[in-house]
Amino acid sequence: MSGRDLIGLFNLIIIAGVVGAISYAAFVLKPAEYDSQTLCLVDGTPPHRVVVIDKTDLYSTAQADAIGDVILGERNALAVGERFSLYELNESGALRNTNRFSLCNPGAGEQVNPLYRNPERVQARYNALFAEPLQRALADLVLPKDAPSSPIIEALARLGQDPAFDRTVPQRRIVLVSDMLQNSDVFSVYGRRRGRFEQRVPPARAVADIIRETYGDSLRGTELEIRLIPRETWEAEQRGELQAYWSEIFQQLGVRAYWLDI
Repeated sequence: MSGRDLIGLFNLIIIAGVVGAISYAAFVLKPAEYDSQTLCLVDGTPPHRVVVIDKTDLYSTAQADAIGDVILGERNALAVGERFSLYELNESGALRNTNRFSLCNPGAGEQVNPLYRNPERVQARYNALFAEPLQRALADLVLPKDAPSSPIIEALARLGQDPAFDRTVPQRRIVLVSDMLQNSDVFSVYGRRRGRFEQRVPPARAVADIIRETYGDSLRGTELEIRLIPRETWEAEQRGELQAYWSEIFQQLGVRAYWLDI
């Protein structure tokens, strides 16, 4: 092979290397594809955090303010790409996605590396697509209502069947703001009000069995934070026998539940 041929071969190798490097860079640096409705990555299932507000009974202005703080606290704890949804158990006893708010966190300006992305531009996008819709949903969510029934456990189990929150979703978390005064066909805390607590409700295991028969293991593996709304004539029971009863039900259903004040 002549010297000229060697030079030509060397040039071809260089060109091939440059083309390969450009192709690889284009592949690696290709912008991720997002769903325009949810702001979630098209490929993959994000962790999902849900706040459920029990609006089947009235609450005070101070409690409404505290509920707003809980929601904003959950928003502030979101990782970039994590999905956040707001639901209410409404006056009809139905679980409703408030203002259809169910979006992935696109990232605020403070959550990006300024070497690679413009924080001001990122913050403007965050405000327009995520923060402002959340604020509109929040305004409706904290309006108190009243209802004749309160199917709390059924609503949670139905949520666990939702394709966006079923057992294929990683790191499922529910924050439930409620007085936990269940009132449905499964059980009611109001049954025979003057009797002792254990006489008014079915065994916790029986309740868990009914939920599994109807909804399967839809809640298994879920983290549940219960933010308790105290009721004046019920508070002793809410913090005592009722809390222990609910905790046993959730344990039977494979839910990691813990309690905090609103």
